[in-house]
Amino acid sequence: MKNGILIASLLVALGGCAGSEELGPKSVTGAATSQIVVAQAGELPPPGKTDLFEQDRPYLIGPFDKLIIDVFGIEELSEKEVQTDAGGRISFPLAGVVEAAGKTPAELEDVLEERLRGRYVRDPQVTVNLKETVSQVITVDGQVREPGLYPVIGRMTLMRAVATAKGTAEFAKMDDVVVFRTVQGQKMAALYNLKAIRRGVYDDPEVFANDVVVVGDSQARRLFKDVMQIVPLLTTPLVVALQNNNN
Repeated sequence: MKNGILIASLLVALGGCAGSEELGPKSVTGAATSQIVVAQAGELPPPGKTDLFEQDRPYLIGPFDKLIIDVFGIEELSEKEVQTDAGGRISFPLAGVVEAAGKTPAELEDVLEERLRGRYVRDPQVTVNLKETVSQVITVDGQVREPGLYPVIGRMTLMRAVATAKGTAEFAKMDDVVVFRTVQGQKMAALYNLKAIRRGVYDDPEVFANDVVVVGDSQARRLFKDVMQIVPLLTTPLVVALQNNNN
């Protein structure tokens, strides 16, 4: 069976916090099945330094990325635009060929400074900035205003990814958003409800480079039909593992 569902598991909803009123879908007894509650405060508290820092994910340089490299005080080596080749390497004057793929811009700065130090420059100060990336991208498709490939720089969530594609189309199915991902060779898919995320029923999930986001595609949703018969109300994301065979 092609694209057979091997594993189906429900993700845990957001943990509760102190408050007075529970939100979320009601069970047959009338009790709330979600652990979300309304906080007493009238607005969200401001994030702390740790919260802000954790939103930044180091960017790793990949093949065909364009970089701007500057060596402070040396005009011939300033504002140099370089592009990594298919193997993620760059060629820089006096430093030669350097392996850049898999390194952060800061790590590449350290490598270039080490290559230039002593023989060519007494105390090199190198700055590497990303100009354009084609290696760290996600695909956003389906019922969005501008489907396409979009770079992943820093921390990106599902809602941000959809917003990057100029938002959903007028008649998009908000409860039908599928994210495809490969983890250690295993192809996986997750079904999300954008309306539920907006209401705070569960977290806005993080998306990563090479993810494929499909909005409002009934064909992608068919992957979840067996699970949806068991859990007809989408109150948490649904995650399945897929296999490709001809049985």
